[in-house]
Amino acid sequence: MNVIVILCDTLRRDHCGPYHHGRPLNQVGGADQPAWVVPTPNLDRFAARATTFDHCYSGSTPCMPARRDLYTGAYEFLTRGWGPLEDDDPDLPRQLSPRPTKSLHAFGPGDHVSYLVTDHVCLWTNGSGNYHMNYTGFDFIRGNQEDPWTTDPIDFACPPPDRNSKLERYFRNKHFLGKREQDSCVARVFDRAAEWLDRNHQHRDFYLHIDSYDPHEPWDPPEELVKLFDPKGYDVPGWSSHPPYSPWRELMSEEQFNSHRARYAAKVVLMDRRMGRLLDTFDRLNLWDNSVLIFMTDHGTYNGDHGRIGKGQSHEVDGKCHTPFILYHPHYGHGERRSQIIQNVDVYATVLDALGKPLPQGRHGISLLPVVRDAAVPRSGGSRDYAIVGQFGSSITITDGAWTLHQPPDPDAPLYWYSSHRSRFYQGMELGPFIDGRRRVLDVAPARDAEAYATWLTYRPNDPAELVNLADQLPEKLIELRAALRQKLIELQAPTELLTRFRLG
Repeated sequence: MNVIVILCDTLRRDHCGPYHHGRPLNQVGGADQPAWVVPTPNLDRFAARATTFDHCYSGSTPCMPARRDLYTGAYEFLTRGWGPLEDDDPDLPRQLSPRPTKSLHAFGPGDHVSYLVTDHVCLWTNGSGNYHMNYTGFDFIRGNQEDPWTTDPIDFACPPPDRNSKLERYFRNKHFLGKREQDSCVARVFDRAAEWLDRNHQHRDFYLHIDSYDPHEPWDPPEELVKLFDPKGYDVPGWSSHPPYSPWRELMSEEQFNSHRARYAAKVVLMDRRMGRLLDTFDRLNLWDNSVLIFMTDHGTYNGDHGRIGKGQSHEVDGKCHTPFILYHPHYGHGERRSQIIQNVDVYATVLDALGKPLPQGRHGISLLPVVRDAAVPRSGGSRDYAIVGQFGSSITITDGAWTLHQPPDPDAPLYWYSSHRSRFYQGMELGPFIDGRRRVLDVAPARDAEAYATWLTYRPNDPAELVNLADQLPEKLIELRAALRQKLIELQAPTELLTRFRLG
C-alpha cells in the first residue's frame, strides 16, 4: 500500500465544499462570516470517493507545532513550543526510510521510499529546520513567504505595507518567479508532486508527503479569483498580503478587512484548482487501486470570528481548531462520512498501519483505518471521547464534538519548556538554564486581551462561532469538562505542573 498525505496550511473547514455543501459561509461558520460560497470542485471530487471526517481537531498550533504532532504522533504543546524535531523523536520519515546504517542516498528494493514536496520555508528556518532530514529525498520549492532566496539589487512590485516586513522577501522572490497562475508556489508544489508520481509510482509501498504553504499568507492570488468574492479586486487602498493577527477593527478599515477575507477565499480556490492536477495523475496512473490518500490541514484561522482575523491571539475556537480531514482507502468508506473524533496526531499511527509498520511506544495517536473500515466502531474502540487542542503557554481546549471548554492558564503559575533546545521563534519568551530535563520560561508574553484568560464554555450545535459563553450558567457542565481535561492530561502523562497551571487540582 502506498500512502500520500496532502497537508495544506491554514485551511478553514467552512471553506471546503465537502463541509459547506454549497451553502454560504455565514450559514456554516456563523453569522459573522461573509455571505459567499467558496467553490472547491476538486475537494468535492475527492470526497465523493473517500471518507470525510466531520469531527477532526488540530492538536498543537500553530504551523510547526502541528507538524511535530504529525511527524511524531504526540502532542507537542504540552511540553514545548515551536522548534525542531528532537534527537530522540521517532519521526515518521525515520520509521519508513532506509535503515540508519545506510546513507540517505543508498536504498534497496526492500526499503520504503519516503519523499517530501514542499514550499513551506519554516521546515528549513525559524529554529525548526530539520523536518526534511530523514526522508529518502525531498523537493524544496523556493520563493514563498520569507524564503531567503533572491538578493538581487532590483526594483520590484510590493504592496507598501509589506515593504518593511518579512513579506518584502516574498515579493522580491515573486518578481523572478513570474505572475502566471502556474508560476505560483502552490501550483509548483502540486505540479512537482505529480511529476514525482509519474517517475516513482512503481516503487512499492512509498510514502509521499506534500506540504503546501497555501492557503497560508501571503494572500495575493490572481485577481480574477479575488473578484469572485470582492469586485474591487486589488483596487483597495492600503491592502497588504498579511493580516495583522488581531481584532481587525483596531488596525484596518472594513474595506481592507473584506479584501483580506476575499483574498483568503480566493487562495482556497487556487489551492483546489492546483490540487486537481494531482487527482488527474491518480486517475491516469490508477493509483486509486493501491494507495491511501489523506487530505488535511494543520489548523484554521480567525476570519472575523470574535471580531478577529489571523491566528494566535486567544482560544482555539471552532474556526481555528475544527479542521477538514478526508481519507481515501482503496477498499473501504467510499463516499461515506464518519462522526468519530479524530486529531492530527492520528496520521502518524494511520500511515504506519497502512504500510505495515509497528507503532512506537508512547504515541498519543491511533490508527484511523478501523474507523474507515467500519462506521460502527465505537469511540472507545476506534477513536477518542475527547480532543484536546492548544498552543504552548496558552489555553487548552477540550471538546467532545458538541460541548467545548477553553481552559485558560493561571498567568502567575510557573511554565516550563521541556527541551534542551531554546525558543528561537516565540518573541518575548525567555528561557532559563536546562536543568532536570526542562527550562523555566522566565518571561511569558501577556495575553492581548481579557478573553484569552477567560474560561469559555460553548455548545457548538447551537453556536458554531462560539460567541456565547455558558461558563457561568452551567457550572455542572464546566466541572464535568474540567474533570475530563484533568483525566486526559494524566492519561497522556503530561507534566504534572500543568494540572496546577490550569487549576485542575
